[in-house]
Parts: sequence; C-alpha cells; structure tokens
Amino acid sequence: MRTGTLVLLVLVAVSAIGIWAIPNIPRHEPEWPAKIRGLSFTPLRPGNNPEKDRWPTAEEIQADLNMLEGKTHSLRTYGVEGSLGEIPSLARGMDFSLTVGAWLYDDEEKNEAEIEKLIQITNEHPNVTRVIVGNESLLHDQVRFYQLVNYLERVRKAVHVPVSTAEPWHVWLSDQRLAKHVDFISVQLLPWWEGVPLAGAVDFVAARYADIQRLYPKKSILISEVGWPSNGLIRFPKAPDSAVEANFLFKHITPTNPAQTADNASFFERHLQSSIPSVANQAAFVRRFLDRAEKEGYDYFLLEAFDQPWKVGVEGAIGAYWGILDANRNPKFPWTGPVSGLENWPVRALVSVMLAVIGLCVLLMDGDTLAMKGKTFLAVMSVLLACGTVYVVDFYGNQYLTLFTLVVGMVLVLGIAGTVALLLVEAHELAETAWVNRRRRAIEPAGADASVLPKVSVHVPAYNEPPEMLIETLSALARLDYPDYEVLVIDNNTKDSAVWKPVEAECARLGEKFRFFHVDKLDGFKAGALNFATRHTHPDAEVIAVIDSDYVVDAAWLKDLVPHFGASKVAIVQAPQDYRNPQEDMFKSVCFSEYAGFFHIGMVTRNERNAIIQHGTMTMVRKSVLEEVGGWAEWCITEDAELGLRVFERGYEALYINKSYGRGLLPDRFTDYCTQRFRWAYGAIQIMRRHVRGLVGLDPSKLTNGQRYHFLAGWYPWLADGVNLLWTLLALAWSVGIIASSHWFGPPPSVFVLATIAVFAFKVHKTVYLYRVTMKSTPGQTLGAVIAGMALSHTVAKAVLTGCRTTGRPFIRTPKCENRPRIVQAFAAASEEAWLMLGLWVCATAVAVTQGRLFPAALLWSAALIVQSIPYLAAVTLSMVNAAPSMIPAWATTARGRFADAWGRLAAAYSGVRYQSPQVGARANAATGHFDWRRENG
Repeated sequence: MRTGTLVLLVLVAVSAIGIWAIPNIPRHEPEWPAKIRGLSFTPLRPGNNPEKDRWPTAEEIQADLNMLEGKTHSLRTYGVEGSLGEIPSLARGMDFSLTVGAWLYDDEEKNEAEIEKLIQITNEHPNVTRVIVGNESLLHDQVRFYQLVNYLERVRKAVHVPVSTAEPWHVWLSDQRLAKHVDFISVQLLPWWEGVPLAGAVDFVAARYADIQRLYPKKSILISEVGWPSNGLIRFPKAPDSAVEANFLFKHITPTNPAQTADNASFFERHLQSSIPSVANQAAFVRRFLDRAEKEGYDYFLLEAFDQPWKVGVEGAIGAYWGILDANRNPKFPWTGPVSGLENWPVRALVSVMLAVIGLCVLLMDGDTLAMKGKTFLAVMSVLLACGTVYVVDFYGNQYLTLFTLVVGMVLVLGIAGTVALLLVEAHELAETAWVNRRRRAIEPAGADASVLPKVSVHVPAYNEPPEMLIETLSALARLDYPDYEVLVIDNNTKDSAVWKPVEAECARLGEKFRFFHVDKLDGFKAGALNFATRHTHPDAEVIAVIDSDYVVDAAWLKDLVPHFGASKVAIVQAPQDYRNPQEDMFKSVCFSEYAGFFHIGMVTRNERNAIIQHGTMTMVRKSVLEEVGGWAEWCITEDAELGLRVFERGYEALYINKSYGRGLLPDRFTDYCTQRFRWAYGAIQIMRRHVRGLVGLDPSKLTNGQRYHFLAGWYPWLADGVNLLWTLLALAWSVGIIASSHWFGPPPSVFVLATIAVFAFKVHKTVYLYRVTMKSTPGQTLGAVIAGMALSHTVAKAVLTGCRTTGRPFIRTPKCENRPRIVQAFAAASEEAWLMLGLWVCATAVAVTQGRLFPAALLWSAALIVQSIPYLAAVTLSMVNAAPSMIPAWATTARGRFADAWGRLAAAYSGVRYQSPQVGARANAATGHFDWRRENG
C-alpha cells in the first residue's frame, strides 16, 4: 500500500472518530439529589396498552415500586383503571406517599366508574395524600368546564385529602374560575411543548411558576408534570393557544419586574430557536431543574419514571420518550458525573471507522490513476456516508416500534441504503472523470496502409424513414475514403412503396457497392434487420459497421477506425453519436447538451476499464466475433448494448474513439425524446434480468471487476429513478396522512429527508461541475443539460418499473392531442409529470401551513417535496420549450432575427472582427461537416 493511501486511511479513521467525539464531549451538570420530591408513575411495560385493555400484572407493578423506593418522596398516578387501581395497596408501607389520579374521557359512563373507584381507593388507603381529577382534560376537550367542576366538587366532598386537576399553566392563567374548585394548583410545565430551547428551559419553568404564584398567592402550587423528552421531533416555539393566552403574555411579561425582563427577552428571542429532544438534553434539563427545585422549594412530579412505548400511536413520535428510565427499566443517562450525548459513542465511532475504511478501499481498487484530490474527495465521502449510515441505523434502532412504524422504518432504512450506494456511485464517477493523473487507454484514430485494410460491410437498417433523409445518408457513405467496403440497406416492413422505392433506386444508381433489401414480415425489429444483413454480408467482409438511417458520416470514418481491429482482442470499435441540427431551436439545443454528457464524459470514463456501452450507430464489430456470440439479440429492445455485454463476457475488448465521425438528427418532439429514453432504460432492465448472474459473478464469465462495476453502476441511477417514482407516490400518501392525522403520520425524521435532498443536490452539482470543468460548457449548455436530464427522470422511472414486471416490448408513449394547439399538446406530452408536480406542490404547502409552525421537520419535509417536484417541473418546462417556436408569430420571429443580426453587426464593428450571420455560419458548418457543440451551441 502506498504511503499516500495509508495516510489517507489514517485521516479517515481520525475524521470518523472526531465526528462522533466532538458533539459528545462530556459536560458538567448539577448532581442528582439523594431523593427527589416526586415522580410520575405509570408502570406500563412493552406490550401493555390501556387503549386495548392490556395492563401490567401486580408482580410487575410491585417490582417497579421496589425499584423506585428510596429514590423519591412521592409518586403520582394517572388513573385507577385495570391493575393501576392496585398501586396504593401494593405501595402500602413503602417509603413514599401517593398522589392518585382519575383519568377523564369523553365518555360519561367511563368517567363515573373512574370517579367512584378513585373515591373508594383514596378513602381506603392512608398513603394517598392528594388526588388529581383529570389530566389536561380541558386542554384536550375531554370534558366541558361545568362537567369538570362537578367531578371536582363531588370528589372534594367524598375524600379528606386535597383535590385538584392538572392543566398547563396558560389554562390556569386564562380562566381563574377553575381555582375556586380546587384545593391546590396543579400545573403542567413542559418547556419542550412550548418550543423553549434547553438554555432557557429551567428559567421558563421558574417564570411560569412565579406567574401562577403571583395570581394565586393563597393556593399551594404543585408542578404536576415537568420534564424533557429524549427522542422525537424538534419543535418550534408554540404560538399562544388562544387570544386570552396571548393577551396574558403581553400583559404580564413586562419590564416592570426585573425577574421577568430576562424571561421576556427569552420568550420572544426563542422564536429564532427551537427545542431539541435528545438524551443529553433530557439529562441536562432534568438535572438543572432538580437543582433549581431544591433551591426554590418546588413541589413537583418529574415526568416520568418509565418510557411509555404504547404512546407512539397516540401522542405521535414524542409521547413515548419522557421517562428517566427506558421501557426496559434502564437509566437513559447518568444521574451523577458528566453528561454526554451518547455514552457508548466510541462503539459507533469504531463501526463508522470500519465502514469508512472498507468503503474507501473498495472505491480505490484499481484507482492508481486517480490524483490525490480525487482520492481525498472519495475519502471525505466515505467518512460522511459511513457516519451517516451508522447514525441512521442507531437512530431507528433506539425507537419504540409498532408494526406500522417497523414497516415504515424498514422502508426508510432501505431507502437510506440505496441512497448511500447511489452517492458512492456518483462520487466515484465524479472522481474518475475529474481528477485523474493519466488515462489508461488514451485511444486516438489510427490510420494504416490501405493494402492491409480488411473489407467492411456497412449496415443501414431502416423502417418507414423519409427517403430524402436516407438518401442523404447513402450519399455520405458513397464518399467514404476507404478501399474496400459494401453498404447494405435493409428496409424492414415499410408498407408504403412510395417511401422505400426511391431509396432502392438510389442504391441502384450508386453502384454495386450498395445493395438494397426490402423485407416484409421480418421479426425482431432492428435486431432482426441486422441479423438479416449479417446473413447477406459478403463472405470476405471481416468488419461490420452499423449506422442509423439519419447519419451523415465523415469520409475518414472507416479509414481512421478500422485499423484498430489489427489487435486480435479488439472486437468493437465505437465512435460517439453526434447530431447536426442542435441550432434549429432551443429544445434541440437542450437535448444536444444532455446527450453530450454521456458521450464525452461517461463513455470516456468507461473506456478506461474496457467497459463501454455499445450503441447501435457509429459502431463497428468484428464479424467473426458477432457470429461467435450468436448475432444480435432479437428478444432485447436495446440489442446493441446487449451485444456489447456478450462480447465482454467472452473476454474481448472494445475501444471508444472520442471523436465525432457521423452526425444524425435530434428528436423533433418531447414525446420522441422520451420514447427513445424509455427504450434505452427498458432495454437496460431486460439486459440486467438476462445477465444478472454473470454480472454478479454467479455464472462463469470473463468479465472483469471493472466491467461488472461499470455496467451495474451505470444502470443503477436508472434503477434509482424507478424507486424514486415509488417514493414520490409514498411521499404524497404520507403527506396526506400528516395533514389528516398528525398523531399517526408525523413528518419523517429529518435525517431521512436530508438524505434525499443531499442526493438531488449532489447530482446537480456533479453535472454542473463536469460540464463546466471537464467539457468547458457554457452556463446555458450546462443548465440545458441539467434540465433535460431531470426531465427524463419520470420516463426512465416508468421504463424501469415496466421492465421489472414485463419481458415483452413495452408500451411506448405516443403523441397525444395532435389536432389541438401546440400548448395543449405540450401539456399532454408531460401530463403525468404535471399532475405529480402539482400534487407535490399542494402537499408541500398544506404540510407547511398545518405543521410547519410547530416542527422544523415539517418545513424540511415540505422543502423535500418541492425538491422532489423539480424533475417534474423540468419535464413540463422542456415540453413547453419544445412547443414554444410554433407559438411565436412569424412577424415576431422575423423581428427577433433582424434585431439579433443588427446587434451582432454593431458588436462586430465595435470589436473589429468580421461579422458572420448565424444563418451563414450554420450553412458553412453543415457544408464542411464540422460541428463544435461547445462553440455553436453557446
């Protein structure tokens, strides 16, 4: 191992450890008292659920009481239903008093039973020293005010201990009538629900306590709930629940009281912050509060003894995590000594180091040509993705999961795994493209002595092609500067003789080198036509070349490239697809930029590992190898790429010459553009299904690891597009759930949402970087490539999903509304994308409005939905761009052209250069056969 790589691995390990260590630096907090004042006590265990009448046994309750004895002076219970009514008798003789509660429902019959049992238990057990009737019953509209008052007065008359009801602070402040019917004020103070940051949380509790004390000076005050959750969503500052609460806040939090001035500032300043649930924050808040409570003499019940997993489906993601002990009765944080976020973070750091090192070693396999900048970039990605993966698994592993949340979690974790793999693939491609010291296979055109050049058979398959276009193709082939070649034109199943007869006549005119075949009922589409041509190829031909019927080839095509077959292992020689009409309109210019990325970036990189994708035009294949592997695959819709893979499986080589030798025509319509990409993606899935065992090494094959990697990694982004479409549909459904039922459907955890946004941002950044730096593209070309690539995402996704469930020819998108205005046709061509885009926008807005004021995660989810809509917006935009020229009046086009011409002449005169109009320039380029896309498409 080289020294540089070894140093990089050491830095990877140090970085991964630092990522875990820095946020978990221990911090000192006040010590836990020897015995706390009170603790909320609900002895439910995993599997228990009061809503399903599943209660703990008396033995389990007794074990919990024994565990807490000596740690607290008092316990508070919330109801007497089921086995909870046995708590006073089980706790008799133990070293704490009880404050027993009655839970109130919106069911009067159940309330009657609860009240009666509460009275009976209180009168029978002297260890019950206080009673609380209802818990936030008014806040949640479980009972009306008069009903609660009746229950309170009834219990007060029936028992001989103080009676109250528990409500949040603002309820006590907004309606003072309630205090007349209680013996003490029982107030809930939970800063997290208010969105108070940790730094001001204890001060917030103290300030609200002071407000209550000032308003009710003759009543004793019990903080019936105070605590902080260890898990869940970050929360924004809570808006006042009512006009009364808002008025009270502005009226009573004033600078007249110095003690309130600081709190006044924190109350409004905290709107720029939020409250974050975590184990470390829970530990800090609880220990700080207990310290303040000891000093101020507060009477309180800490919320709560044990986590309550059953609340996951009742109070959303937050309700289960308020315990100082988890559901298995283990402390969640140290009660003495320093506090850190994760006590066992070194284990997570070690796993992260292992994953990062393994990932980097895999990425750097056969990476001897990478520059140190590229290796460093991959090292950074390995560290970030390893730590992120461990964090995600740890995050979800520490959740209390129901069957529903378990399924959702598995889907999210699988999504994260796929996301990490996609980021690694994209990062590796970026590094291998942008940061290399040298190229392994810098292939240049290789001329040779004409006397030793083999005979070449050029095959031109055609189906229902315009005769003028095909004749232009044949004319260019007639001008080839090559001593020995033939041209076979195979017209496959064209019914209209007016289409193919002129081509037949042209072949006859061009002489014996050109042979024309019109074949009806020929199966296998293009592959069938090519196999037919192979059977009719001259016996002396050693190389078969294939071009599409719209390609005008350079005269030096065969002379420059055929000599590469002098190497016996070379079976394929490939030149780029190129196009001669991107200047016709903006749509074609954008498409041209998108195509260029594959042929001038992707294919160059793949050629380094002898792993190019053979495409069916401007390609040459050794005839003997073609016959050896069984010809073109008629079962596959992308027979060219499939043939290339079979050639590699036999151990042969392919060369990619990154120089244009032929130029075809770009699609005229957005629907044609999508149809072509659908075919490519569907064919890729067909190939993967047929060759998967060989690609993963289960079947014998001569494929190298580099070839396996590039084929699988090259198609993986298309597979990801297919998954992304399913993700979009699930995101829409989940968003509807968030809007309709926030208890069951909360915003997904931010770590999952950020991962999807990160992938989108990285892919866009990678495309921009490679186009701008590697290809020296203009900003307009780069933007066009990004838009066009995203616009095809939905088409690719449908092709992938169709290919996964079918084996025959796929459904191809056909033009719609052809007799309607072009703007209608444009919308129809991208109608699916338009509806998905609008659906995502509506859901993003609704989630932001309904949940965004409470949870940052909701706003992040809304942002993710908007990001998810961008590819669909790109498709609609590109379709509209395609329709735009026909919607511009002729006079406007003429005026625009004249203005551009005048402006060009003025600029030329000022700069002292010779002016050439765009029309003249385009004609000149077409005449010479040269086209520089970087210059002309600017």
